[in-house]
Amino acid sequence: MWRLQYLWKQLVKDEKGIGVVEVILILVVLIGLVLIFKSQLTALVQTIFEKITSESSGI
Repeated sequence: MWRLQYLWKQLVKDEKGIGVVEVILILVVLIGLVLIFKSQLTALVQTIFEKITSESSGI
């Protein structure tokens, strides 16, 4: 039992993987935001491409 406690304490003290965990959490939040605002983002991108297409035909 003491070995398990020792391993747990070492795992908690080890900070090597903290950067990876932070990156994963940021990606999860960004993916969540994209899923929540998917329709608004799609409409915005479509509007931008329509404007680019209409203005490029005038060149």
